[in-house]
Amino acid sequence: MSASCPRILSIAGSDSGGGAGIQADIKTITMLGGHAMTAITAITAQNTLGVQSVHLVPTQMILAQIESVASDIGVDAVKIGMIGSAEAARAVAGYLDGLSVPIVFDPVMVATSGSELADGETIAAFDRLMDVASVVTPNLPELAALGGRDEILGHGCHLVIKGGHGEGPVIVDELYSPGGLIRRLEGKRLETSETHGTGCTFASALAVGLGSGMDLTAAFEQATSFTRIAILEAPGLGAGSGPLGHQFVTDFQDEDR
Repeated sequence: MSASCPRILSIAGSDSGGGAGIQADIKTITMLGGHAMTAITAITAQNTLGVQSVHLVPTQMILAQIESVASDIGVDAVKIGMIGSAEAARAVAGYLDGLSVPIVFDPVMVATSGSELADGETIAAFDRLMDVASVVTPNLPELAALGGRDEILGHGCHLVIKGGHGEGPVIVDELYSPGGLIRRLEGKRLETSETHGTGCTFASALAVGLGSGMDLTAAFEQATSFTRIAILEAPGLGAGSGPLGHQFVTDFQDEDR
C-alpha cells in the first residue's frame, strides 16, 4: 500500500513551550505535507528562557511507541532528536537498524538556552545512532563534541554542518557525503534571538524531503530555506529565545539565500 503523504516518525523530547523537540517537528512535518508520528523520549518543562525540568521516558516505552506506529501506519523516514540516555540511544539504534528508510539524526546535546540535554555517556552512545543514520546534522559545538567532520563521516553517513553558531555576517551550511563536499549554501546571518527549535526544524524538514523521495541535495536545500523563512516569520513569543513561525511559512524560497 502506498501512502498519500510521507509518513515521518520523530523520535525526540517534548518541549512544553512548543518551540523545539516534538512540537517543532510536528509543525514542520505538517507544513511540508507529511504525516507526523512520534516516539517521545523525554518530557521537559521548558519555555523560551530555558529548561526547568526533564523526565526521561523508559526505554521500553520509547520502543513500544516506535513499534506501534511502524507496524501499522508505516514509516517513510525517521528524525531523531533528543534521545535522553545511553540505553535509549543503543536500543533505538538497534531497532532502526532493521528499517530500510532514510534516518536523520540531529545530535541534540544542549538546548538553545544552554541547558544540558545529554550527558557524556549518552553522547558516547551516539556512535550507534550515527552507524544507522543516513545523515547527521550537528551544529558547530556538536560537531566538535562528536570528533569533527572526518570522525562522523567515518560512520558511513552523510553530514550536514550547520553554520549558525559561527561568526561573521554570512552563515555557511555544508552537505558532505563520505567522499567529500556535495553542496555549500551561504546566507545572510539573521540578527534575531528567535531561534528556539532551529535544529529540530531543519532536521525534520530534511526528513520530510527524503521521505517524499527527494534526493539529498534537494532535501537539504528545501530544509535550509524552510528553516530560514520560519526564523524570519517568528511571532516574537516569550521573554527569551522565541519559537519559529512554522505556521506562517507559505513559500520555501528564501530570497536572501
